[in-house]
Amino acid sequence: MEAPGLAILTEDSRKMDLSHKFTKKELTLLYEEVLYTIHHRLGKPDPNHVADPDELYAYVQKAFGMDPDEHRINLQRVKQLEKPIFCLKATVKQARGILGKDASGLSDPYCLLGLETKREGSSTNGSAHQENKKRAKAVVKNLIPEDQTHRTQVIIQTLNPVWDETFILEFEDIANARFHLDMWDSDEVETVRHKLGEVTDLHGLKRIFKEARKDKGQDDFLGNVVLHLQDLHCRNDRWYKLEPRTETYPNRGHCHLQFLLIHKKRATVASKTQPSYMVHRHLLQQMVSYEILQHQAGSTSWDGELSKHANTILYLHATQKDLSDFHQDMAQWLAYSKLYQILEFNSNCLLHQITSIEYQWVEGRLRSEQQTELTDSFQSFLTYGLSVLQRYRIVFPLSAPKSTERLQSLLRVLVQMCKMKAFREFCTHTPDLQQMVKEALKAGTAEWFQMKKQHLKPMVKSMEESGKALVELLVEVNADLQQCLKTWNKYFISTVRVDLFSVAYLEMEQLVSCYVKEQLNEIDSGMSQLTAESLFQLYLSLQELYRLKDFVSNREGPLELTNFHHWFKEAIPKWLQKAYTIALERTQRAVQVDQLVPLGEVNKHSTSTVDLSTCYAQMVKTWQQLDWPDPEEAFMIMVKFVEDMCKIALTYCRLIKKRAEELSSNQREEGEAANKLCVVVNNIEQLRTMILKLPSQLDWTRLEQKAGNVIAPEQFQNTLHHQLQATVTCLNSEIRSVVQTLGTKLDAGIARHIQELSASSDSKDPEDSITPLMKFLECELQYLSGNLVQENFNSLLGLLWNHTLELLKGAAKQKAGNLRHFRKLQFALQSLELCFHAEGCGLPKDTLHTTTFTALEKELDLCSSTSRRLIQKYFSARIQQQMEAGPDKYGAVTIKALYRHSEQKLHIEVLNAVNLLPLDSNGSSDPFIQLTLEPRHEFPEVMARTTECIKNSLHPLFDEVFEFLVPPDKCQQDGACLLLTVFDYDTLGANDLEGEAFLPLCRVLGLNEKEEIINPSVVPQIRLSLTHPGTAGNEILKILEIRKGDKEAQAFVKLRRQRSKQSKESE
Repeated sequence: MEAPGLAILTEDSRKMDLSHKFTKKELTLLYEEVLYTIHHRLGKPDPNHVADPDELYAYVQKAFGMDPDEHRINLQRVKQLEKPIFCLKATVKQARGILGKDASGLSDPYCLLGLETKREGSSTNGSAHQENKKRAKAVVKNLIPEDQTHRTQVIIQTLNPVWDETFILEFEDIANARFHLDMWDSDEVETVRHKLGEVTDLHGLKRIFKEARKDKGQDDFLGNVVLHLQDLHCRNDRWYKLEPRTETYPNRGHCHLQFLLIHKKRATVASKTQPSYMVHRHLLQQMVSYEILQHQAGSTSWDGELSKHANTILYLHATQKDLSDFHQDMAQWLAYSKLYQILEFNSNCLLHQITSIEYQWVEGRLRSEQQTELTDSFQSFLTYGLSVLQRYRIVFPLSAPKSTERLQSLLRVLVQMCKMKAFREFCTHTPDLQQMVKEALKAGTAEWFQMKKQHLKPMVKSMEESGKALVELLVEVNADLQQCLKTWNKYFISTVRVDLFSVAYLEMEQLVSCYVKEQLNEIDSGMSQLTAESLFQLYLSLQELYRLKDFVSNREGPLELTNFHHWFKEAIPKWLQKAYTIALERTQRAVQVDQLVPLGEVNKHSTSTVDLSTCYAQMVKTWQQLDWPDPEEAFMIMVKFVEDMCKIALTYCRLIKKRAEELSSNQREEGEAANKLCVVVNNIEQLRTMILKLPSQLDWTRLEQKAGNVIAPEQFQNTLHHQLQATVTCLNSEIRSVVQTLGTKLDAGIARHIQELSASSDSKDPEDSITPLMKFLECELQYLSGNLVQENFNSLLGLLWNHTLELLKGAAKQKAGNLRHFRKLQFALQSLELCFHAEGCGLPKDTLHTTTFTALEKELDLCSSTSRRLIQKYFSARIQQQMEAGPDKYGAVTIKALYRHSEQKLHIEVLNAVNLLPLDSNGSSDPFIQLTLEPRHEFPEVMARTTECIKNSLHPLFDEVFEFLVPPDKCQQDGACLLLTVFDYDTLGANDLEGEAFLPLCRVLGLNEKEEIINPSVVPQIRLSLTHPGTAGNEILKILEIRKGDKEAQAFVKLRRQRSKQSKESE
C-alpha cells in the first residue's frame, strides 16, 4: 500500500535507473578510464596514498571483476593511447608580510609566473649546480618567453595582497619543468611633490632619494618562488617563503599558492563523450559497490570509509579531471544516494555530501542536465526513504544490530536534504516532509496490520480458532505499539517532529476495532467455554490497547474502542464460572494429595493451603484484569466473585476435615491423629487469613468510590461485608470445633493425672506429687506448640486451662480440712500457671487469671494456711472492712494512739463514742468499750481492758488512757490490730453489741517514726467508724469451723459466731 503523498515523487522519479550495474561495454570504458588515470599519474605520491602502481592495478582488477587476460589487454591498449596534455593549474591566492617599497611604506604588488623547461645537455655537476643557483635568482622575464609568462593584477598600496587568480601552465616532461613566480612592486612615473606628500617618516624620505637614482618607471623586486614540478604532489595548497635575490632584505614575506597537476585532452572514450563529474560518479559508484560487498560486517554497518587504494584512485581521477570540490561532492551524492537504495549502508555518510553541497551552493551554477540529475536524485531518494519509513518495522527490526541508529540516521538525511537550498530550488512541488512521513507511517501501519491479519488467519475457520487468531493478532499489535512508544517514537519526534506513536495508534485502533467487531459478530450467543476463554484473552488485549490512548497527543473525538467492554457482556458468566471451576478443581486435587504434614517450622500448614492461596490469587488477578468499567455491573461481578471464593473456603473446610479422618483411620497411634488435627486447625486458620485479606486485595474501597452514585453504602455492607463475615464466622466455628476435639483428647490425660495427684500420699512432697502431671503437659504442649500456629495454640491452651481449673476445683472439695492436701493442690495451681504462661510464650496473665482461677487461688491459699494464719487473715479482712465502712452507720469512736519504743508500750486514749444505736427500751444505751489486741495468739499475755460504763448515753465521753506492753515487731504482723468493741451493758442478760472498730497497729504513730521527733501532747485524734460482722472473713470462719480437732480454731469461730449473731448486718 503506497502513501498518497508519495504519488508526485514516484511519478517524477520513474525515469531514474536504480540499478548500480553497468553493461559490459560501459564497464570496459570505465576500466579504460581508471587504467589511464593510473598510467598517467603525475606528482609525488601523498603519504596516505598508495604509491605503487602495480598495487593500484591489482585493486581495480578486483573491483571491476576483470580476469588477468582482460586486464592485460586493456592495460596494453591504454598504454598505446595518446598521452594527455599535462598541465599545472596554479592559483595565486594571496601574500602576507611583503616588503614596502613605496614612500608610504606600502607596495603595489603583482606577480609574474611561468614554467621553465630545463634544456637537455651534458654538464658537470659543479657547473650544473652553479647554473641552477643563477637561474633560481634570475627573474621570470629573463628566463621565460613573454608569450609563456603570466601576470596577475596589481593590488594597490598593501603589504598583504589578495589575488585568487588561476593560470593553466602546460608542460611535457615533469622531471625537467620548474615553476617560477616573481613578485614586483609596480612603479608609475610620479612628481616629486606627489611623492613628498606621501612621506610619513625618515625611511620614506630615504626611499625617495633611492628612487631618484633609478630609471623612471622601473619596478622593484619583492621576492620569488621557484619549485620543481616533480617535487609537487598531485594537489598542493600551502604558503611558500618569498626568496630574495640579494641578502639585503632576507625576510620578504610569504605567498599562498595552490597547485593541481591536471590533464587536458585525455584520449579515453569516457573522457571524450561524458561530462567529467559523470565519469567520476560512475567510477565512484563502481568502487563503493565493491567496497561495500567486501565489508565483512555487512552493508548496513558500512560507514562510507573507502580503502586506501580506492581513495588514491578517486583522488587522482578528480585531480586529473580538474573536478571542483562541489562537483566531487555532487558526484558522491549522486553515487551514494543511488547505491543506498540498493545496498543500504550507513546513511550517515550521506550527510557529508549534503552539508558540502549546501555549503558550496550558488544558485544557477548547474547546467540543465546537472539540475535534472540532482533533482531526480532528490526525488528518488525521498521516495525510497519514505518507502523505507513505511516499512520500518521490517527494514529496521530491533533484533538487528544498530537498527535504531540506522533509522535515526536516515531521518536526519531526509530532514537535511529537504532543508537544502538546492532541494527547495528544484523540488518546488514536493509536499511538506512531516506530512509525507505521517502518510507513509499511516500507510505502513495499515499494510503491516493487513499482513499480520493474513498471516495469523486460521487454517480451519472455527469459533475457537478464530478467537485464538484474534488474540494472537492483538498481542502482535500491542507489542508493536509498545515498541513504537518506548523505542521508535523518540527518534521520529526529535528528528522529524512527527509523533509516530500517535499516528500508528490512531490508525491501528480503527483497524482493530472494525476487525474485532466483524469477527465477534460471527460468534453466536451459544459460544463454547473454549471460545469464551479465548475471548477473555482478547478482552485483556483490547484493554491493554485501549489504555495506550493516554499516550496519544492531540486526540480529537472519541475512539472506536470506547465502550469496547460491551462486546463481551455475554461472555462474563462463562468467565466467572471458569474461574470458579478451575479454583474448585485445583482445591479438590490439592486436598486429595495432602498428607497433612507441616511445610516447616515457620509454615505449620500443609501443602493444600499453598494451592488454595494460589487459587485465590488467580481469582483476584482475574478480577484485577477484568477491571470492568461499568460500576453497577462491576459490583454484581464482585458479588459473584466473593460468593464463589466463600463457597470454595467452606468446601475446603469440609474436605480437609474429611481428609484428616481418612488419614487418622489408618493410624494406630492416637498421637498421629492429634497431629493431623493440628495441621487441619492451621490450614483453616491460614484460610481465614486469606479471606480477611480479600477486601484489600479486591480493592473494595476503590469499587465503593467508583460505584458510589449507583450503589448505596448499605448495599455494600449487606452484601459483600456480611457475606464475608458469615464465612469468617463459619471458619471460626470450624477452628473452635477442631480445637475442642484436640482439647478433649488431652482432657482425659489431665484429669487422670490430677486424680492421681489428689490421691497421692499427703506426706509426699508436693513437687514430687505434681511431677507426672507437669511432664505430661510439657510433652503434649511442646508438641502442640510446634504444630499449631500461635493463635490456635493459645485457643487450645485456653480450653485446657479452663478444664484444668475445673478439675482442681473438684479436687479441692475431696479432702476438706486436710492442710497438706490443699498445699499440694496450691503448689499444683502455681506450677500450672507457670506452665501455661510459659514465660510469655503461652497465655498472657490476663487470660490465665479468670474468675475461676482467682476464686480457686484464694480458696487454696486459705485452705492450705494454718489456723493462726487464717485468724490473721480474718483480722486483715476486718481491717479492710473498717477502711471501707460508710460514715457512722453504727456510730464511731474517737481515740488517740501512740507507740513509745523506749517503753515498748502502746498508749491508747479513748476519748468518746458518738451516734451509737439505742439498744435499751428507753431509747438509749449504757455503753462501755472493751479493748483487746488481736490476734490473741500474737498477744497471749496482754489482757483485755474495759472502760467505764456510761449510763443512758448515745454519745458517751470516756477520756480514759490504757497502756499495753507490746514489742514493736508484733505490731508489724499481718492482721495485728487493736479491737475496740462497744457494748450496751445489760444487768440481767448478755451485753448487746453496739459495734466493732479495728485499728491496725502498723499504722500507729511512733511505730515507724523516731521517738524524739514526736510531741506526745499533739497526738492526733483517730475517728473509727463502728462496724458489725458481715460477709468479710466468712470463708475463713467456714474453713476454721471444719477443723474440729483444732481447739484454738474452734474457740475463735465460736466467739466470732456469737458476735455475728448480734450483728445488724445479718438481719
